[in-house]
Amino acid sequence: MTEQEPEDQKQNVKLLGILDVQNTPCARDAVLHGAGGSVVAGLVHFLATSRVKRSFDVGMAGFMLTTLGSWFYCRYNNAKLRVQQKVIQEGIKNKVIYEGTRLDPTQKARDK
Repeated sequence: MTEQEPEDQKQNVKLLGILDVQNTPCARDAVLHGAGGSVVAGLVHFLATSRVKRSFDVGMAGFMLTTLGSWFYCRYNNAKLRVQQKVIQEGIKNKVIYEGTRLDPTQKARDK
């Protein structure tokens, strides 16, 4: 009899054995954008020059540049979003703390 894995435990996809694509933010999108970038770059270079080996090299460079560019852009936007969320959470927390007191900024606006 063989033991079966529970359905909630899924096989994780690892890129080069180190990057867990499923659980790493932006990794899946970056790899997909890189694949598209490599095809476009290699195909355009091949159509322009008809050199197969150089077109493969250009495709690999396109993959690396597109993947890294997409990765950094996505991570930057995620970091910016987290900072905005933190500022909003602090504002809500301060609103709850100071609501109804003389330190409430909305109370000062009404008193004038």
